[in-house]
Amino acid sequence: MNHTRTWTDLYGSACALFEGRAGGHRWLVAAPPELAGELPAALQALDGKGEVRLLVHEGLTPLLAALHESPVRGVVVVGERALTAGPEVTLPEREVEDGGGVVYREGGTFTAWTAALDLGGAEGECPAASAAASLGVPVVVAAPEGVRAALEAWMDATPHGR
Repeated sequence: MNHTRTWTDLYGSACALFEGRAGGHRWLVAAPPELAGELPAALQALDGKGEVRLLVHEGLTPLLAALHESPVRGVVVVGERALTAGPEVTLPEREVEDGGGVVYREGGTFTAWTAALDLGGAEGECPAASAAASLGVPVVVAAPEGVRAALEAWMDATPHGR
């Protein structure tokens, strides 16, 4: 895929758009900063149709906003390891101030989730996956080195996906 655009969202999260061949679907890859270093290269090496938006975020509000802004076929949440499912999570409400002076509140209860694609791994808590699932968006959790393979497998399993 070709890296075509980079920007910062309202919450100070880094965003990048990768575009493949015509057709296909929109996908989102959501990663915390500490796990995002090798993702641009992995997404550029991805062979597929459609587009992938990379969101490097802290907290859940930027992820929830990205999912509200632009509907996607699915979300790959980047974690320390691949997970197959996770329990409901409750995060205490807190006030967040980003570097640009935007203040917002986040927290709440987010639903249990099951991976839309079996990547192996165990069950485990993942607030970002629970947040995506709470909006009805299909989700998988992959380690950074497994993101490309996860997207390719998901695209292969999706009509008109790759």
